[in-house]
Amino acid sequence: MTKPKKRNYTIWILGAIFLIGGAFAIFNRNTKEKGEEVELADVKKRTIVETVAASGRIFPVTEVKISSDVSGEIVELYVEEGDSVRAGQLLARIDPDAFKSQVERGVAGVNSAKAQTANARSQVENLKAQKEQITANLENVRQVHKRNEQLKNEGVISEADFEASQANLRGLEANIRSIDASIRASQESVKASEFSVQSAEATVKELRTSLKRTDVYAPMTGIVSLLAVEKGERVVGTIQMSGTEMMRIADLTKMEVQVDVSENDIPRVSLNDEVNIEVDAYINRKFKGKVTEIAHSASNMTTMAMTSDQVTNFVVTIGISPDSYNDLVSANKPYPFRPGMSASVEVITNTIADVLSIPIQSVTTREFDKDGKPKDRADKDDDEEGAEEADTKSDGSKDDIREVVFVKSGETVNIIEVKTGIQDDEFIQVTEGLSDGQEIVTGPYAAISRKLKDGSEVVKKEKGKKKKGFSFSIKD
Repeated sequence: MTKPKKRNYTIWILGAIFLIGGAFAIFNRNTKEKGEEVELADVKKRTIVETVAASGRIFPVTEVKISSDVSGEIVELYVEEGDSVRAGQLLARIDPDAFKSQVERGVAGVNSAKAQTANARSQVENLKAQKEQITANLENVRQVHKRNEQLKNEGVISEADFEASQANLRGLEANIRSIDASIRASQESVKASEFSVQSAEATVKELRTSLKRTDVYAPMTGIVSLLAVEKGERVVGTIQMSGTEMMRIADLTKMEVQVDVSENDIPRVSLNDEVNIEVDAYINRKFKGKVTEIAHSASNMTTMAMTSDQVTNFVVTIGISPDSYNDLVSANKPYPFRPGMSASVEVITNTIADVLSIPIQSVTTREFDKDGKPKDRADKDDDEEGAEEADTKSDGSKDDIREVVFVKSGETVNIIEVKTGIQDDEFIQVTEGLSDGQEIVTGPYAAISRKLKDGSEVVKKEKGKKKKGFSFSIKD
């Protein structure tokens, strides 16, 4: 008998619960406020600061990559990463022995060329002396031939003697012409030898320059921000190819941030725009800067295809103002920023004070018909709404989509078309359609985007208000 009684007791309890629940449901339905529950805000004048957000890394304004001009083994390394160096300071030394022997061989080549030049000059002098001797003989033979010519006319000498005298004269004249040609050839040889001397001297000069370049000096004053080699390693000189990067020297007193800005935002960025900078290493701290450089070509231009879907970004360089971090500089920590630190920036592209503005979420869109009346979207979900906005009409024209807000008027709302301007993270400028002091709907999103229409009844949502109802639990 105990079990049936317990079962009946449970049934009576459940029945009472359902009766009470039904009574509460009828009560809530009868007492429910009419109209859509919405959040409201006033149209006010505010100062709107338009910004472009981007992220990137910190780099020194001046950073020099140092490579060896010559190839060889590093026999001395005088600095470590993080050391301060001054311009002209000796940083490292490449093994100079091979270059010393090359210089000695080059000097020997110069001396050999000079000896050849001296030999060619002496040959010229010898030929000139021979020419003087032949010239003297030629003058004597000419006088003799002149007398023989007179004697032949007088019949004193024979025809054979006259022809022998004439042949002797012509032979000496040919010798003169030959010696002149030899002199000219020897003079050209002298010039060639002089050029050989100049070439050998230039080679020696180049070899001595290479010998000097075995000592690597700092081109600027700064900090060794990167050391990529160790003593005993071999490096490749820049004469053969790009060369081995040995180290980097940076001026850490002047730093900049390089960020990627989307192609949609880059037209709004201008030189000298003020920038707020946040560095991940310094939490809850903002630094100041200015835009110093804007790239004219996309950062991924060389890897982009004509039909690529890759995001197009442009590098924007921002100089960090030293005044914004002077308090971080100390004797133990002279450089608060290090190359490669992550940073995010907000570029202030436009600032307008005392303009009518409303919360961004208040603005939505509606499709208007040909008579200029908004179409009802209360029965459409988000997917249908987005698809309909993308559709085109049969004549090829796009739907007339306009920006609107809902203005509270008594117990209802009116749909008002607006024109907007710049915006920040919270508010957007209204250039047409609203006036100061009007009350507009700011939420919830579902009501603004779908449910509300022109003339819809609304009630203001009270902060902290809880929905009516009840709850219960059954304990064993």
